[in-house]
Amino acid sequence: MQKVNIGIIGLGGLAQLIHLPVISKMPGVNLHSVCDTEKSRLNNIADKFGVKNRFERYEDMMENTDLDAVIISTPTYTHPDIALYCIDFKKPLLIEKPVATTYRQAKVIYEKAQRMDVKIMVGMNLRFRPDSMLLKSILSSGELGKIFYIKGNWLKKQSSPEKWFLKKSDSGGGVIIDLGIGILDLGMWLTGYKKVESVSVQSYKHRTGSVEDSAVGLIRFEDNQVMTFEISWSFHSEQDSLDLTFFGTEGTAHLNPLRAYKRSGSAKIDYTPAKLTGSTNYFQKSFENELNYFIGVVKGINPLVSSLDEALMRMKLLEAIYESAESKTEVKMRQYETQNTTG
Repeated sequence: MQKVNIGIIGLGGLAQLIHLPVISKMPGVNLHSVCDTEKSRLNNIADKFGVKNRFERYEDMMENTDLDAVIISTPTYTHPDIALYCIDFKKPLLIEKPVATTYRQAKVIYEKAQRMDVKIMVGMNLRFRPDSMLLKSILSSGELGKIFYIKGNWLKKQSSPEKWFLKKSDSGGGVIIDLGIGILDLGMWLTGYKKVESVSVQSYKHRTGSVEDSAVGLIRFEDNQVMTFEISWSFHSEQDSLDLTFFGTEGTAHLNPLRAYKRSGSAKIDYTPAKLTGSTNYFQKSFENELNYFIGVVKGINPLVSSLDEALMRMKLLEAIYESAESKTEVKMRQYETQNTTG
């Protein structure tokens, strides 16, 4: 089979750490073109990975190359313009999260992609962690009963040192849109993406200016399921930590490390997969799995996942979360949707 020609727009930290080294080693894939507005960075990185086709303008890259798919890994505020332009070329896109800074921007991308019949996948790499995928199988089996409570936290250093990252008009927000979108998506994806009924969130700006650096909150879903979360760039912690616990009527499961137990009378049955007891770089592996899956989508082998439909739901949820944090009140999703996101 002919190699899949991939173009990457945006050569920041994620592209340098993940996209370029992973794609350059993937069998059947050709790292065909790269694009970045900083000429020196563009040339240095293109030289390092042996990429001949290099562009400072994404318009030039799209017009002058024959690509099979494109990865957009630029600052969030640039996603809409780039995505809308690339959709005209009818090539599958992988857009790194978040898809846009607002729900309305995301909806414009969604509507054009629907009209042009273009496949767009939004990068939610936590779903592709090996332990996440195994936990999905365990929870879907029903062995732990009905999951009624999800408890999550993610404490991590700020994801980017760039100035735009702390400017709300460019990033869409702070730690909530950076870490919150990931941990909320993971918890919801693992339990079947139930409909959200309301959100109640408190945020803080102790170490940042225009965006929040910490937040705690509670999400109420249908069927009386709830999720609590705490996320921060600034909480004191000896190391970065990502933890999720799922409480079911018949058992409990934990993520990172993966553990799962079912109650049986006064005893418990251990459902923890033995092959995941060793130490593995799940962060790196999650992106490798995600990129491999996306190539499968491009080839028509894999069905589209993490679609724009789900991205719209996440953006709507994020905006309700921000409204709750700003008003310091619980926000009902039905009322919020009617007032803010219809039309």
